[in-house]
Amino acid sequence: MTTIYDIAKKTGYSPTTVSKAFNNYSDVREKTRQEILRTAQEMGYLPNAHARTLTTKKSWTIGVLFVEGTGAGIRHPFFSAVIESFKQVAVAKGYALMFISKDVGGKQSGYLENCRIRGVDGVVVFLSDYDDPYFLELLESDIPTVILDYNTPQSHTVCSDNRAGALLAVNYLASLGHRRIGHISGGGNSFPGSERELGYIAAMKELGFDVPDGYIVEGAFFSRESGYDAMLKLLELPECPTAVFASGDLLALGAVMAAKDKGFAVPSDISVIGYDDIELAAYVSPALTTIRQDTDMLGTRAAEILIASIDGKGQDKEALMLPVEVVVRDSCAPRGRE
Repeated sequence: MTTIYDIAKKTGYSPTTVSKAFNNYSDVREKTRQEILRTAQEMGYLPNAHARTLTTKKSWTIGVLFVEGTGAGIRHPFFSAVIESFKQVAVAKGYALMFISKDVGGKQSGYLENCRIRGVDGVVVFLSDYDDPYFLELLESDIPTVILDYNTPQSHTVCSDNRAGALLAVNYLASLGHRRIGHISGGGNSFPGSERELGYIAAMKELGFDVPDGYIVEGAFFSRESGYDAMLKLLELPECPTAVFASGDLLALGAVMAAKDKGFAVPSDISVIGYDDIELAAYVSPALTTIRQDTDMLGTRAAEILIASIDGKGQDKEALMLPVEVVVRDSCAPRGRE
């Protein structure tokens, strides 16, 4: 059986350096660590997980608390992209991911107890209900956490600049000559949905545009179906919008479908802009103009922040907000001033 001494002999490094490389010590250069790991793999060496736990006082496991309201689960294109980039960083640092639920052994006990039983070193959180008492119990514990798409001083947080994204969307539509701009909101019960709605209202006010009654319609859970229903309500208004800013790409895709079903051409009769830039946005017809979030950076920075917290670095809670940008495609068109 291959040992660390065999790997040390093969690579020319000391057994101590080999051991440190396996346990992600910061005083081992990344190039050295990669060489040692590559040699270990070639020689068929597998570090003993129990021994690593005893040595480092870690389980080398990160919990993933993921609950979202659309029903799409991990298949949701935005969340799956963020989780994938998070996973790549975590795995490269030697961590495994484990999904966390409220149930342990068939009995509901709560997220915190589940984390204690599993011995996770930290938790990354994607949640639709941040008022859940089981989540608040976890948040108040000593387990390091990083939360995506939320803001709280009790945890590290990573999100995009939702208000700035809404401002970009409304200003882009205004630059095309639109003044009657409706909004399909992601819902006031979600942090990104409420932030984007506030950004929409602020942008309309800044531009001096009216927001008539009925111009903001909630699209629950950012789903395509709720986007479809919301667009129908906008199109039934006595003076319907000439452009619509949807708080998510799935909402926008539902809105485009509803407009077409009602005999409106997109974008010549009504323009639609989304938010997220999911992969599908570039392949539908018309291709969706949208606000792009950098899902790679969201997941990468969340992983880096959480792992640093697990390692005891940077005790102050970090609130990272990443910039967004407009991606111009085919679902928006110019309109004369009204």
